[in-house]
Amino acid sequence: MAAIRIDHLAFLTPGNYRDESPFEGIEQSLDLFAVGETLGYDSAWVRQRHLERAVSSAATFLAAASQRTARIGLGAAVIQMGYENPFRLAEDLASVDVLSRGRLNVGLSAGAPGHGALLGERLFDADPQQIDFSYARIARLRQNLAGDWLGDADTFVESAAGRVRPRVTPYAAGLTERLWYGGGSLRSVEWAARNGFNLLIGNITAGEGTDHFREAQLRQIAAYRANWHEARPPRIALGRVIVPLDSASTATREFYRAYAAGRHARTLMPHGERRTLFAPDLVGSAEEIVAALQADPVLAEVSELRLELPYDLPFEHYRQILEDVATRVAPRLGWRARDALAAANVAMPDVARDRREVA
Repeated sequence: MAAIRIDHLAFLTPGNYRDESPFEGIEQSLDLFAVGETLGYDSAWVRQRHLERAVSSAATFLAAASQRTARIGLGAAVIQMGYENPFRLAEDLASVDVLSRGRLNVGLSAGAPGHGALLGERLFDADPQQIDFSYARIARLRQNLAGDWLGDADTFVESAAGRVRPRVTPYAAGLTERLWYGGGSLRSVEWAARNGFNLLIGNITAGEGTDHFREAQLRQIAAYRANWHEARPPRIALGRVIVPLDSASTATREFYRAYAAGRHARTLMPHGERRTLFAPDLVGSAEEIVAALQADPVLAEVSELRLELPYDLPFEHYRQILEDVATRVAPRLGWRARDALAAANVAMPDVARDRREVA
């Protein structure tokens, strides 16, 4: 097995909130990005979910995060393109990338919108059977972000601001190289590689020809690399649910263990027609988690690790998990914090207190 060395450490937050208090929950998720930056994480990602108590517009959330942070990469994982207009989304994403000074990473997925039947005409402007929800929809988004001029050399748009050649604006140079596809099957990873998208893989995947989760992911990584033809090297980021117990209270440790126990049965067999496979959650001491990660053959194939935070935990639990991973787990996998404050062991700011004092 190849030696494990993590060069890029990220985390993914679900961005949940209570129905009666969306402001508080979204603010705490933004605070978490600031905490992650102080700890030296290389990037922070938010899930985009629809019709749930969660962030439904990753672009809006990350625009706010761009003004709360200065260095950390900002990511969306993943934006389901079935809900999106490739032109309008391109404008929003380019705006966020400009605001963040080139820190945006965009995870994407193809397919019909999961809640399309429920939304009906609230979402669709035409017969859904006639709408192309394939990978081509993602390709259109990338084309819109590429900066190509529209029309020919004689095509101009006139407005009160003047006469300009038209293209999707603002143009965010380099953003097309920071587009990712959330892959979970051989077909999806092969398409991502052939079209120059970086690859996000996580703790759920399709079991194609095997009942073993890690074997399925190793096959996908091999297929992705075999189909990559860009001049730049491919980026593959691996997601795992990691919950260290070390600095948690006794009650919190019991809660974490019960959480993992409640999800363990799903890891024992394939599920449904796609034979969906689940990786077990890594809950235990830093010593136990490091040993499990060092024994993971998939992690040995990548240099980017994404900590996937569980749903619906209090802010302080998330903060404890982030701190334990950054200080007790990741350094033993070769990772070093990029943030000078974290490297100097400066105490993390109380972002909630700071916000009250400014107010």
